[in-house]
Amino acid sequence: MTATMPAPATVTAERLISADSHVRMTHEQVKAYMPTTLHEAYDNAATEYEARMSKGTGAINRAGAMQRTTEQLAADRQAARKAQMEQIAASNAAFSRAGYWDPVERLKDMDTDGVEAEVLYSEVSAFRYLSDVKGGVAEAVQGFNNALYEFAQVDPARLIVSYQIPIHDIDLAVAEVQRVAALGAHSLQLPVFPAELGQLDYYHPRYEPLFATIQEIGLPICCHIGLKLSLDELAERDPTPNKGVMVPMTPLASAEAFGMLIMGGVFERFPNLKVVFVEPGLTWIGWWLDTVDDMVTRQGYKFPAITDKPSDYFRRNIFLTFIDEKLGLERMRDVLGVSQLMWSTDFPHPVTSWPRSREIIEEQFVNIPPDEREMMLSGNASRVWGL
Repeated sequence: MTATMPAPATVTAERLISADSHVRMTHEQVKAYMPTTLHEAYDNAATEYEARMSKGTGAINRAGAMQRTTEQLAADRQAARKAQMEQIAASNAAFSRAGYWDPVERLKDMDTDGVEAEVLYSEVSAFRYLSDVKGGVAEAVQGFNNALYEFAQVDPARLIVSYQIPIHDIDLAVAEVQRVAALGAHSLQLPVFPAELGQLDYYHPRYEPLFATIQEIGLPICCHIGLKLSLDELAERDPTPNKGVMVPMTPLASAEAFGMLIMGGVFERFPNLKVVFVEPGLTWIGWWLDTVDDMVTRQGYKFPAITDKPSDYFRRNIFLTFIDEKLGLERMRDVLGVSQLMWSTDFPHPVTSWPRSREIIEEQFVNIPPDEREMMLSGNASRVWGL
């Protein structure tokens, strides 16, 4: 599907930094940075991962899967993925644009939209399978991040990639943080739900060397919402074609991660750690903060790992991205904290504001004071990611 190139956006003095945009990475790009002797092991891990994700929250029909051969399963997954991407492309032209995978074209699309810089997240959740690359985990982790690095090198000041850090091996995680930091990294991505990967939650002492390293270097941790396998049962019951009942439950599940980080004492031990939750939704978080504070101040709940109210840690250490949430901005920004909120285009997902970001911003921010507007459109992101 070929989309017509929109006219360039009007140049203004207002800076726009998207705190959440996406880039398509392929397995071939990753393998290009790995020894050929490890390609088969990488392919096996990737294939097993795709098989795991082809059910439940992946919303792929698994009827009869156990009776099919490996080759048939691979063909079915490929056909299903192709059909899914064609459907998405048909509903949103941005998915078919070369800017999704070509950095030179991406900069052109950003210019069209009037966006100065983007914080980029890979569509591939490498956390879920790189640890399964037999005999080549470290090489796979580095290969994946090197592919992201290559994409950004066309213009590192505008293309801010989020390097994915594994958590199955803390020594490897620490080494990779140090390695990408030496490459000039501005952003790190960690899984939202460690338990999804069979790992302990972030309050556990095993993560202390990792958090200490990240805090010392000063990079933000980004947790992008994604498929949560514990919602599989709901996905199976969801009667809507695009899993419209289950999908909104995914950002709401971020409350679990908020609780583990805040009430589990991570920010008590690492007060300068910065964690960005990407696409969690805004309005429900105000209720959550009020509820957990009330649990401490009125209901007598005990959280021995913290000394302040839960909301205090939230406002010191957690940041939120949003796309088009006029209600949340108008009604909740004072509750959540204007300094914690960061606008994004979510290019090229169906909800993206591209190529009308400036027009949509005018509608969305109509009642927002200029100083608060500047903070949410660029100032906060510039501060969090050191831009």
